[in-house]
Amino acid sequence: MTKFVYGIAGISDIVSPNTNGGGGGGSSFTPVRVVDIVLNETHDFFKEVGEWNGIGTIYYNSVTDPTTQNISTNTARPAFSNIKQFPLINEIVYLFTLPLPTSQDEPDNAGNYYFTPINIWNSQHHNAVPNGLVLNAENADDYSSTRAGLVRRVQDEGTEIFLGNTFVEEPDIHPLLPFEGDLIYEGRWGNSIRFSSTVSGSSNDWSVTGSNGDPITIIRNGQNPNIPTNGWVPTVENINGDLSSIYLTSTQKLPINVASSNYNSYSSYTPSTPNQYSGKQIILNSGRLVFNSTSDHILLSSALTIGFNAIKGFNFDTKANFVINAPSIRLGSKDAAESLMLGNKTVTLLNDVLTQLISVVNDLGQLAAKPIIGGAAPDPKLIATTARAKIKLTNSKNKLNTLLSKQNKTI
Repeated sequence: MTKFVYGIAGISDIVSPNTNGGGGGGSSFTPVRVVDIVLNETHDFFKEVGEWNGIGTIYYNSVTDPTTQNISTNTARPAFSNIKQFPLINEIVYLFTLPLPTSQDEPDNAGNYYFTPINIWNSQHHNAVPNGLVLNAENADDYSSTRAGLVRRVQDEGTEIFLGNTFVEEPDIHPLLPFEGDLIYEGRWGNSIRFSSTVSGSSNDWSVTGSNGDPITIIRNGQNPNIPTNGWVPTVENINGDLSSIYLTSTQKLPINVASSNYNSYSSYTPSTPNQYSGKQIILNSGRLVFNSTSDHILLSSALTIGFNAIKGFNFDTKANFVINAPSIRLGSKDAAESLMLGNKTVTLLNDVLTQLISVVNDLGQLAAKPIIGGAAPDPKLIATTARAKIKLTNSKNKLNTLLSKQNKTI
C-alpha cells in the first residue's frame, strides 16, 4: 500500500515515476503537451471528467515521444483551486501525482495534477509549442536564435499554432517591463496588476517625483494600441494610451491628460491640475465611468472641495428630491452678486399691492359715474378706463400663484 505524504513538502515522496504516457520516465515532474481542455459543459468529455468538478481537466500527450494524432485519453487536473491559470492547447505543463478524492477510501488511488504552463517563450500571451516543431518555410520566420537559445518572434500577423477554438494569437501584445522589486501579474491580453514603486532615473511615467521605494499600484485593462515597437519588446503602462486603468499612488505625479481642467468657478482652494498633483491619490481613467449602487447610497466626501468638470454639460435626473444645503449659492459665476427673489413672499407682496390698486380703481370708477356738483355729466372715458384697469388688475392678481414653481424651493 502506498503511503501518501500530504502537502507541497511531500510532493517528491508521492510523485509517480510513470505518468501514463507523459514520457517523463523516472523524473519527479513530467512535461506534457496539452491537446485538449474542458472549460464548460459544452465539451464532449464534460461528464467523463466529473462535470463541473472536472473544470480545467486537460488531455495531454508526451513531449518527448510526440504522435501525429492530437488526441489522448490521458488526463490531469489543475493543482491549484483559488488561482486559475488554465493552459492553452499546445502549451506545456508539468505533471505530478497526488491523491484523488477517492483516496480516503482507496489510499493507493492517485491521479495526475498539473502546474501552470511552462514559460517557454517568456511570453505572457502564450507559450505554446506545436507538436513536432520544425522550422520549415511556413514558420521559420517566427523563430530566431539567440545565445540563450531559440526564441519566438512573430514578424507577421499569422501563426501556425492551434491554441484553442476561440483563442487567436495577437503578436502585438507586449509584456510589461519590470523594475527593481516589482510584483507583476499579467493576463494574456494586455491586462495586468503591477505592485511597484518610484524608481529614480527609470523609463516609467510615475518616478518623476518622490523617493525610491515609494509604493504605487497600477491596474490596467488593455494596452496602448499605438505602441511602435514589436510585440516581444516590453512596454510600460501609459495612463493616456491604455484602454482602462486605475492608479493608486503615494507620492507620484502622473502625466494624465484630462478631458477638462477648467476651474474658473473657484475663488479659493483651487485644485492643482491632475497632471501636476503629487501625493496619495486614486486615479480612474477610461472611456466611461459608471458608479452604481444597488441597495444603498453613493457618498462623495472631501476635506476641501468636490470639483466637477465636463465638456458638454452637467445633468441631474431624479425621481425624488434634489436638495442643495449651503450657506451661499452662486449661479452663473463665482462673482454673482444679484440676489434671488423669494417666490412666496414676492407673491404675497404683489397680492397686497394689486388688492390696493383694484380698490383705488374701483373707487375711481364709482366716482366717475356720479354727477359732479355744478351740473357736469359723468366722464364716460374715465369710466371705461377704470373698468378695463379693474379687469386687468383682477386677472393679474388671480395669476399670482402661477409664478410659484411646483418643483423648486428655497429658504
